[in-house]
Amino acid sequence: MRSDILALARARGVMIATAESCTAGMVAAALTDLAGSSAVFERGFVTYSNAAKVEMLGVEPATLDAHGAVSEEVAAQMAQGALSHSAAHLTVSLTGIAGPGGSEHKPEGRVCFGVSDARGTRTQTIEFGPLGRDAVRRASRDHALTLLHEALLELPE
Repeated sequence: MRSDILALARARGVMIATAESCTAGMVAAALTDLAGSSAVFERGFVTYSNAAKVEMLGVEPATLDAHGAVSEEVAAQMAQGALSHSAAHLTVSLTGIAGPGGSEHKPEGRVCFGVSDARGTRTQTIEFGPLGRDAVRRASRDHALTLLHEALLELPE
């Protein structure tokens, strides 16, 4: 799928950026592991702390206070911030609880995603469950790649 993402982005003239928290750059690494990725991968933001989300992506402190870092509201602002702080045309963001741990309200394995482009921003939350830290992070990376692929398929050629 990674090569499909790069081919679709190249065919559509789309540059991609990522904004990652719980995966700490795994999506960016998955895309840039492939030769030729520099033609379509603009940059990646690793914003593990709330301060980084605010400083690098423009996430509103009030949004973090009201909803917490693991929320669709923050994922949306991360995706929008990556779009406005880069030359990318398409961004994906993710923020979640890889584990171990979590709470009753925000359990281990909950990851919120955002996708932003000229058409707007879409968000979703996936409950991967307590699979363990490595498995949640890998599943999150793979889902983010799927979201990019789907977004690219929806764009006109």
